[in-house]
Amino acid sequence: MNNNTNTVHSLTLYVIFSILVLLVYTIVEQILSSTTGINHDTLTTCIFAAFGGEILACAVIKIFKLKSTDTNGEDES
Repeated sequence: MNNNTNTVHSLTLYVIFSILVLLVYTIVEQILSSTTGINHDTLTTCIFAAFGGEILACAVIKIFKLKSTDTNGEDES
């Protein structure tokens, strides 16, 4: 059970890290875009796809772990 708690905690930390990366990237991109006048559309798409996909993967892992924990708890009762 302790291993499951560590996994969920690490997933939460990774999601927070991913959100912070997206937030910092968005702020820096807005500053650079307004300063230089150049839009980095392809890079923005790649960054959001990569980190958004990781957040989605972490959410799916967390949902299925919660469902498997719920079904295991009902079987033991």
